[in-house]
Amino acid sequence: MSVNEMVAGQDQRIAHAVEVEQARLKNFIRRRVPDAQDVEDVLQDVFYELVEAYRMMKPIEHVSAWLYRVARNRITDLFRRKRPETSTNEAAVGHADDDETLRLEDLLPSPEAGPEAAYAREVLIEELDAALGELPAEQRQVFVAHEIEGRSFKDLAQETGLSVNALILRKHYAVRHLRDRLEAIHDEFQAR
Repeated sequence: MSVNEMVAGQDQRIAHAVEVEQARLKNFIRRRVPDAQDVEDVLQDVFYELVEAYRMMKPIEHVSAWLYRVARNRITDLFRRKRPETSTNEAAVGHADDDETLRLEDLLPSPEAGPEAAYAREVLIEELDAALGELPAEQRQVFVAHEIEGRSFKDLAQETGLSVNALILRKHYAVRHLRDRLEAIHDEFQAR
C-alpha cells in the first residue's frame, strides 16, 4: 500500500467519523459549555486530535468513545483555563462503567432547558449537598479537597500524613455513595 493510499484511507475514516459523530458530539459539548464560541473551539480541538491521532498512526479502536473522552478532557481544560468560581456544580462523581470521571454537570439538566429543568437542577444540587453531609467526615474532606477545591492527592497526603492510596480509597467510597444518590434522583427526573 502506498503512502497516498494510506492517507486517502485515513481521510475517509476521519470524514466518516466527523459525519457520524459531529452533531451528537456538539450537543454533548453544548450541554456542558455555556459559550457558543467555546463549544465550537472544543469541537474543533477534538476533531484536530482525531486527525493528529490518525496521522501519527495511533490506533483508535472505538472512535466514538475516544471522541467523547477527548471532548471531556478538552472541556476540563477549558474550565481550568477559565478558572470559574468553584461550586458544587463542578463536583465529580465516578462513572459506574469505567474508571473515567463523570462530572456532576453530566448528570444535571441544562440550565437553559426551561423552568422544569431548572427545578430539577436545583433539586439535584440540594441532594448533592445532603449526600455530602451523609458521608463520614474523612471521606467528605478528601472528596471536597480533591474534586471541589482541586487539590492533588500528593498535596493532601503531605498535609494529612496519610498515603495517597488511603486518600484515593476514601474518595472512592465517597464517589460511590454520591453516584448512587444522584443517579437515583436523576433517573426519577428522566422518567418524567
